[in-house]
Amino acid sequence: MTAASAAAANRASRPLGPNDVERVIAIDRALSGHSRRRFFEKRFAAFEAHPEDFVHIGVVRDGDLCGFAIAHVQRGEFGHEDTVAVLDAIGVDAESRERGIGQLLMRELGAAVSRSGAQILHSEAVWTSHDLLRFFDSAGFKLAPRLALQRPVAVPLDEAPEEI
Repeated sequence: MTAASAAAANRASRPLGPNDVERVIAIDRALSGHSRRRFFEKRFAAFEAHPEDFVHIGVVRDGDLCGFAIAHVQRGEFGHEDTVAVLDAIGVDAESRERGIGQLLMRELGAAVSRSGAQILHSEAVWTSHDLLRFFDSAGFKLAPRLALQRPVAVPLDEAPEEI
Protein backbone atom coordinates (compact mmCIF):
# COMPACT_ATOMS: atom_id res chain seq x y z
CA MET A 1 0.00 0.00 0.00
CA THR A 2 1.37 3.41 -0.97
CA ALA A 3 1.45 6.35 1.45
CA ALA A 4 -1.30 8.08 -0.57
CA SER A 5 -3.60 5.05 -0.51
CA ALA A 6 -2.94 4.56 3.23
CA ALA A 7 -3.90 8.19 3.87
CA ALA A 8 -7.06 7.76 1.77
CA ALA A 9 -7.97 4.62 3.71
CA ASN A 10 -7.88 6.60 6.98
CA ARG A 11 -10.53 9.11 5.88
CA ALA A 12 -14.22 8.93 5.13
CA SER A 13 -17.03 11.36 4.43
CA ARG A 14 -20.33 11.46 6.28
CA PRO A 15 -23.16 13.89 7.03
CA LEU A 16 -22.48 16.28 9.89
CA GLY A 17 -24.38 15.58 13.10
CA PRO A 18 -25.32 17.61 16.18
CA ASN A 19 -22.17 16.44 17.99
CA ASP A 20 -19.99 18.02 15.28
CA VAL A 21 -20.92 21.66 15.91
CA GLU A 22 -18.09 22.38 18.38
CA ARG A 23 -15.43 20.88 16.10
CA VAL A 24 -16.82 22.81 13.08
CA ILE A 25 -16.68 26.03 15.12
CA ALA A 26 -13.08 25.28 16.16
CA ILE A 27 -11.94 24.55 12.59
CA ASP A 28 -13.62 27.71 11.31
CA ARG A 29 -12.19 29.84 14.16
CA ALA A 30 -8.68 28.63 13.35
CA LEU A 31 -9.18 29.60 9.69
CA SER A 32 -10.95 32.94 10.15
CA GLY A 33 -9.40 34.18 13.39
CA HIS A 34 -12.79 34.71 15.07
CA SER A 35 -15.72 32.63 16.25
CA ARG A 36 -18.89 32.35 14.21
CA ARG A 37 -20.60 30.27 16.90
CA ARG A 38 -24.07 31.75 16.42
CA PHE A 39 -23.93 31.26 12.63
CA PHE A 40 -23.01 27.58 12.96
CA GLU A 41 -25.47 26.90 15.77
CA LYS A 42 -28.24 28.39 13.60
CA ARG A 43 -27.11 26.36 10.56
CA PHE A 44 -27.05 23.08 12.54
CA ALA A 45 -30.53 23.81 13.94
CA ALA A 46 -31.81 24.68 10.46
CA PHE A 47 -30.53 21.53 8.81
CA GLU A 48 -31.98 19.44 11.60
CA ALA A 49 -35.39 21.14 11.21
CA HIS A 50 -35.35 21.24 7.38
CA PRO A 51 -32.97 18.53 6.08
CA GLU A 52 -34.30 18.88 2.53
CA ASP A 53 -32.95 22.44 2.36
CA PHE A 54 -29.35 21.73 3.40
CA VAL A 55 -26.37 19.65 2.40
CA HIS A 56 -23.74 19.13 5.07
CA ILE A 57 -20.70 16.94 4.70
CA GLY A 58 -17.91 16.13 7.13
CA VAL A 59 -14.65 14.31 6.51
CA VAL A 60 -13.22 12.17 9.29
CA ARG A 61 -9.52 11.29 9.28
CA ASP A 62 -8.22 8.77 11.80
CA GLY A 63 -11.53 9.05 13.67
CA ASP A 64 -11.57 12.86 14.03
CA LEU A 65 -13.60 15.41 12.07
CA CYS A 66 -11.01 17.29 10.01
CA GLY A 67 -13.13 19.08 7.42
CA PHE A 68 -16.67 20.21 6.68
CA ALA A 69 -18.83 21.81 4.02
CA ILE A 70 -22.29 23.30 4.53
CA ALA A 71 -24.57 24.41 1.70
CA HIS A 72 -28.22 25.39 1.47
CA VAL A 73 -30.54 24.65 -1.40
CA GLN A 74 -32.54 27.47 -2.96
CA ARG A 75 -35.59 26.73 -5.05
CA GLY A 76 -36.83 29.66 -7.10
CA GLU A 77 -35.11 32.50 -5.27
CA PHE A 78 -34.47 35.85 -6.96
CA GLY A 79 -37.09 35.11 -9.62
CA HIS A 80 -35.23 32.10 -11.01
CA GLU A 81 -36.99 28.80 -11.52
CA ASP A 82 -33.82 26.73 -11.21
CA THR A 83 -32.74 25.00 -8.03
CA VAL A 84 -29.27 26.10 -6.95
CA ALA A 85 -27.11 25.37 -3.94
CA VAL A 86 -25.08 27.96 -2.06
CA LEU A 87 -21.91 26.93 -0.27
CA ASP A 88 -22.14 28.75 3.07
CA ALA A 89 -19.00 27.45 4.76
CA ILE A 90 -16.12 25.10 4.13
CA GLY A 91 -13.11 24.36 6.28
CA VAL A 92 -10.26 21.91 6.71
CA ASP A 93 -8.10 21.84 9.82
CA ALA A 94 -4.47 22.89 9.44
CA GLU A 95 -3.04 19.39 9.98
CA SER A 96 -5.20 17.97 7.18
CA ARG A 97 -4.53 20.50 4.42
CA GLU A 98 -2.82 19.42 1.22
CA ARG A 99 -4.09 15.85 1.78
CA GLY A 100 -7.08 15.93 -0.58
CA ILE A 101 -9.64 16.59 2.16
CA GLY A 102 -11.01 19.71 0.44
CA GLN A 103 -11.31 17.92 -2.90
CA LEU A 104 -13.10 15.01 -1.19
CA LEU A 105 -15.49 17.50 0.45
CA MET A 106 -16.23 19.13 -2.91
CA ARG A 107 -16.73 15.78 -4.65
CA GLU A 108 -19.18 14.58 -1.97
CA LEU A 109 -20.88 17.98 -1.78
CA GLY A 110 -21.32 18.04 -5.55
CA ALA A 111 -22.94 14.60 -5.54
CA ALA A 112 -25.29 15.52 -2.66
CA VAL A 113 -26.20 18.86 -4.25
CA SER A 114 -26.97 17.12 -7.52
CA ARG A 115 -29.26 14.65 -5.71
CA SER A 116 -31.13 17.65 -4.25
CA GLY A 117 -31.99 18.76 -7.78
CA ALA A 118 -29.55 21.66 -7.98
CA GLN A 119 -27.48 22.03 -11.13
CA ILE A 120 -25.22 24.85 -9.92
CA LEU A 121 -23.23 25.50 -6.74
CA HIS A 122 -22.67 29.16 -5.85
CA SER A 123 -20.38 30.67 -3.24
CA GLU A 124 -18.77 33.96 -2.33
CA ALA A 125 -15.32 34.83 -1.11
CA VAL A 126 -13.54 37.94 0.02
CA TRP A 127 -11.29 38.74 -2.91
CA THR A 128 -8.22 38.96 -0.64
CA SER A 129 -8.76 35.37 0.60
CA HIS A 130 -6.17 34.05 -1.83
CA ASP A 131 -5.96 30.52 -0.41
CA LEU A 132 -9.74 30.11 -0.62
CA LEU A 133 -9.86 31.56 -4.12
CA ARG A 134 -7.08 29.17 -5.25
CA PHE A 135 -9.04 26.29 -3.76
CA PHE A 136 -12.26 27.41 -5.49
CA ASP A 137 -10.33 27.64 -8.77
CA SER A 138 -8.95 24.11 -8.34
CA ALA A 139 -12.48 22.89 -7.50
CA GLY A 140 -13.84 24.20 -10.82
CA PHE A 141 -15.55 27.42 -9.70
CA LYS A 142 -15.74 30.23 -12.25
CA LEU A 143 -16.83 33.85 -11.95
CA ALA A 144 -20.61 34.07 -11.99
CA PRO A 145 -22.39 36.33 -14.49
CA ARG A 146 -23.80 38.48 -11.69
CA LEU A 147 -22.47 41.15 -9.42
CA ALA A 148 -22.93 41.31 -5.65
CA LEU A 149 -23.64 44.83 -4.42
CA GLN A 150 -23.76 46.24 -0.91
CA ARG A 151 -24.26 49.53 0.88
CA PRO A 152 -24.32 50.50 4.54
CA VAL A 153 -27.90 51.00 5.69
CA ALA A 154 -27.01 53.41 8.50
CA VAL A 155 -25.60 55.97 6.05
CA PRO A 156 -28.22 58.33 4.56
CA LEU A 157 -28.39 58.87 0.83
CA ASP A 158 -26.55 61.97 -0.42
CA GLU A 159 -29.65 63.72 -1.66
CA ALA A 160 -33.15 63.74 -0.26
CA PRO A 161 -35.96 62.28 -2.38
CA GLU A 162 -38.12 64.80 -4.20
CA GLU A 163 -41.42 65.77 -2.65
CA ILE A 164 -44.38 64.20 -4.43
